[in-house]
Amino acid sequence: MSTAAKPPRAAKVRHAATLADVGREAGVSAMAASAVLNGARTSSRIAEETRSRIVAAAEKLRYRPNATARALADRRMNTIGVATTLSGSELNQYFLEVFNGVLEAAAAAGQNTTVFALSDWQEGAQRIHSICDGRIDGLILLAPWLKPEAAAELPEHTPLVAIHANSELAGVLNLESDEEAGAFAMVSHLLSLGHRRILHLAGPAESVGAQRRIAGYRRAYAEAGLKPPAQHVKHGDFSAESGRRSLEEWLQSQQGKALPDVIFAASDAIALGGLETLTARGWRVPADISLVGFDDTLLARSAHLATVRQPLRELGNRAVEQLMARIDAKHRDAAYRLPNTIILPTQIVPGATLSVPRQQPLIIT
Repeated sequence: MSTAAKPPRAAKVRHAATLADVGREAGVSAMAASAVLNGARTSSRIAEETRSRIVAAAEKLRYRPNATARALADRRMNTIGVATTLSGSELNQYFLEVFNGVLEAAAAAGQNTTVFALSDWQEGAQRIHSICDGRIDGLILLAPWLKPEAAAELPEHTPLVAIHANSELAGVLNLESDEEAGAFAMVSHLLSLGHRRILHLAGPAESVGAQRRIAGYRRAYAEAGLKPPAQHVKHGDFSAESGRRSLEEWLQSQQGKALPDVIFAASDAIALGGLETLTARGWRVPADISLVGFDDTLLARSAHLATVRQPLRELGNRAVEQLMARIDAKHRDAAYRLPNTIILPTQIVPGATLSVPRQQPLIIT
């Protein structure tokens, strides 16, 4: 005798307990449950025995207040956003350092943080309006490259703060580090050690940060009464892949000439990419050539790279502090005096990749 297999029992669908559920469990209305659990002034009119039943029902059902509904009532979502472009080709150490600072300060302020990854800033200019649709109280723009016409269209109803903006954004506070001073200090230090042929692997030509590093590089030579070597600034982007590619291209163009005393890279990622190229060619760092970077990221610290420290974590901290001040002012309908730019200092970080120049330079082959 065969028996038909019984179909599996459908799993019981459970949902988070609502005020209506608590009210039914306690034998009261959802309004009465809301008054007790949300501490409304009308709750004082509810009998103590009824209040006890409501609290017991909430505990039994594991009721938790609806954060979104409460936020809407308070006109605050207690959530800030961070918008930036992220490449899928390699880990962005710069972003991670700044974002750690953002998370740290946001948590201290009792804020949630949402990241909005943009494919590029041209697309981002349109997306920022949809991001600022009420789901966040304020937005941090990380390294935005917005053209003036796009910047003019930024939403005014949501407080905005930028970190390392590539151009001035009307009504948006910008936080940055003193990049020109950092580059000047590093190149002056290199010259004081006896280095004369300093190759600068720069960032994009249109980047304000890259331009400031180049300005610091050139000012250090000028103040030392020296001229930088010809063709010793090579543009790329701020990635490790750019460091590998740019250095190899430059070396190919300089065959038969002396190897530089030192490479000053515009970012730690560029420096570490360049290190791969140097190692692949059999050159030792710093015995044959020194190497320094810019940022002081986790990977740079792990590699004991000599570099220029940007206070990236502090930039994230300060951005949140400034954004919260703007959000609070808006919530109170109060005026907020907005500074245009806050500039944080940079400093040289010693490392194992920097030494005095070798007496006889190697020849590029």
